[in-house]
Amino acid sequence: MKYELLMMNIKSKQSKILVFSLFFFLFTFFLNAQVKSSIDSTSIKIGEQITFKVEVETDTTNLVVFPEGQSFSPLEVIESYPIDTLKKTDKYNLVKKYGLTQFDSGKYTIPKQKIIIADKTFFTDSLQVEVFNVAVDTTKQGLYDIKPIIEVEKSSSDWWKTALIVLLVIAVIAALLYWFIWRKKPLTEAEQIALLPPYGRAKLALKKLDESHYLEHENLKDYYSDLTFIIRKYLDEKVYDRALESTTDELIDRLKILKQGNQVDLSNDDIKNLESILKRADLVKFAKSAPDVELAKLDRNTIDVEIDHVKEALPEPTEEEKLLDQQYREEQERKKKRQKIWLTVGIAVFLLIATLIGFSIKYGVGYVKDTIVGHPTKELLEGEWVTSDYGLPPIKITTPKVLQRHKVLLVNSKKEEDKPEDKKEKTSKNDMFYYGSMLDRFYIAVRSVAVKGEDLVALFSQDEQLAEQLNNYNEEEKKEFFLNYFIEESLKLIENEGAKDIVVKKEEITLALDNSKGLKASGSMIGKNKISGKEMSYEYQILMFAEEQAVQTIMFVYQKDDAYAPEIIDRTIQSIELKKVQE
Repeated sequence: MKYELLMMNIKSKQSKILVFSLFFFLFTFFLNAQVKSSIDSTSIKIGEQITFKVEVETDTTNLVVFPEGQSFSPLEVIESYPIDTLKKTDKYNLVKKYGLTQFDSGKYTIPKQKIIIADKTFFTDSLQVEVFNVAVDTTKQGLYDIKPIIEVEKSSSDWWKTALIVLLVIAVIAALLYWFIWRKKPLTEAEQIALLPPYGRAKLALKKLDESHYLEHENLKDYYSDLTFIIRKYLDEKVYDRALESTTDELIDRLKILKQGNQVDLSNDDIKNLESILKRADLVKFAKSAPDVELAKLDRNTIDVEIDHVKEALPEPTEEEKLLDQQYREEQERKKKRQKIWLTVGIAVFLLIATLIGFSIKYGVGYVKDTIVGHPTKELLEGEWVTSDYGLPPIKITTPKVLQRHKVLLVNSKKEEDKPEDKKEKTSKNDMFYYGSMLDRFYIAVRSVAVKGEDLVALFSQDEQLAEQLNNYNEEEKKEFFLNYFIEESLKLIENEGAKDIVVKKEEITLALDNSKGLKASGSMIGKNKISGKEMSYEYQILMFAEEQAVQTIMFVYQKDDAYAPEIIDRTIQSIELKKVQE
């Protein structure tokens, strides 16, 4: 009995262990089953796309992180598609796709990819892919030598001449300002005399009086007038500041008062000598006396001596007076310097305003403003232009900037999955070369499509009936159809960018360089600016050419009030040259 109970306990424990083992196995299985990966093909041709798909089923609250970047090496990621999300009750089914390719033949392994779900990490299975060479039938496909690299022609620019002229004008103005304002010019005789102290000026004035011919002509009136002015001027500056306007008696009385007050240490003889000469001069002035010439010479010598005596009689200036005098001279120098600065600034402002007015009269106010402030399309117009070939067959064109390559899907073409298998990825995509943004300041786009007639019909047809109808067209009818078709497609591209109220005007156009004839569509529209977000008026021009097996498009979009865009477009159109496929 005990044995049977013991066996039953053992079997019960074994059953529990088996149940727990099965639970953990299923738990692990279901965790691993949350992530599945697959590819749509295990073999591709060189450059062909393969789609790698990852499916994740998880709770709606979990964060899922898919791999990004070039983690699929040795295969290259050419496109990472958005995540598709499907909700199932309380779970999400997430599908992430990657477009992969390889440009060398061989067998490759797509490595395991790390998927993070919440705080757990999962890995996809590694998958094998084989890449085959593309077979080329040389009996049907002609082989040609690789074309040499086309050198880009840059338009010549005369910016250095303009810069040289501007520098020359600035140098001339600076030289004139230096010569007439800042240069230390040699002092005139009057300026040199003005810089002398009062004593020096008095002595120099006596010397010039000696060089005069007053006494030779016995012109005593002028002689005494100058002689008394010299002594009065000196006294006015050093002794009594009203000496020039005082009468003889008033001046002598003032000197006596100053002597009594010990302000001037003049002797009585000095004062008497000065009084005698001044009164004699008064008599000569009013023609009441005519002294001898020798007496006049003696009076001149007496004045010379009295000037020395006055200098000796004056007290020595104090240190404070000397400092004040020095400060005065420095202040005068600073004042002169400020005057020079203001004069220079005034002349510079005047020349600047005069230059702006002159250029505004000649070129217009808007042009001058844009030159100073800057204008995007003006800079394009005046910059270095580039000549290059774009597309196949090539469109040779000169543009302000090098155009960038961009893959575009035609608006009216069928979706890729709706096309026959033999037509996929053959002609649905083509290269567009562009500069700028369509609804910004200035936009230019160039596109060239070269295919056979039947491929062209299949590419742009919406239905089988239209394809059959196009096959019955002659060359001229097909050309006219495709010109209008591509113009409508270009207008739809513009409309897809958000443009509205599009006005269309069509006319024939002939290129200047090769006389190619085509169709031109132009007009106006309203659109939201990509930068400011404001609605603005735009204009556009679309040039369309259909030659033999090629359809070639040149498109311009620009702001309506842009004064420089039409000149850019005219210059660009004048440079267009369409080349043949065999070139």
